[in-house]
Amino acid sequence: MSEAIAFDTHQFVKHLTAPGFTEEQAEVLATEQVHLLTSNLATKADIEALRQATKADIETLRQATKADIEALRQATKADIEALRQATKADIETLQQATKADIAGVQREIEALRQATKADIEALRQATKVDIAGVQREIEALKVDLLKWLFGALIAQGGLIVALVKLL
Repeated sequence: MSEAIAFDTHQFVKHLTAPGFTEEQAEVLATEQVHLLTSNLATKADIEALRQATKADIETLRQATKADIEALRQATKADIEALRQATKADIETLQQATKADIAGVQREIEALRQATKADIEALRQATKVDIAGVQREIEALKVDLLKWLFGALIAQGGLIVALVKLL
C-alpha cells in the first residue's frame, strides 16, 4: 500500500538533538516517524487502485441493475400477457354465457307468445260459444215475448168482446 517517500532522517535527528533530545531518542523518533509515514500514507498507486476498484464496483452494480430492470421488464411483460389472455378468456366465456342466456330468454318469449296465442284463440272460441248461447237465449226470449204479446192481445180481444156483449 505504500512506496518509499523522501524523508531526511539525518536532518530530523539534527533538529531534535539541537533543543536537547539525545541522539538515541531522536533516532528512535525518526524511525517511528518514517514507519508512520510509510504505513499510513496512501500513494498515487493506492488511490488509482481504489479508483479502479470503485469504478469496477460501479460498473458491476450498473450491469446488475440493468439486468434486474430487464428481468423485471420481462416478468412484467409476461404478467401483462397472462392477464390479457385471462381477461380475453373471461370475456369469451361471458359472451358465450350471455348468448346462451339470450337464446333461453328468446325461447321463453316464443313459448309465452305461443301460449298467449293459444289463450287468445281459446277466449275467441269461448266468446263465440257464449255469443251463440246469448243469441239463442235472445231468440228464445223473443219467442216467449211474442207468445205473451199474442196471449195478451187475445185476452184483450176477449175482454173487449165480453165488454161489448155486456153493453
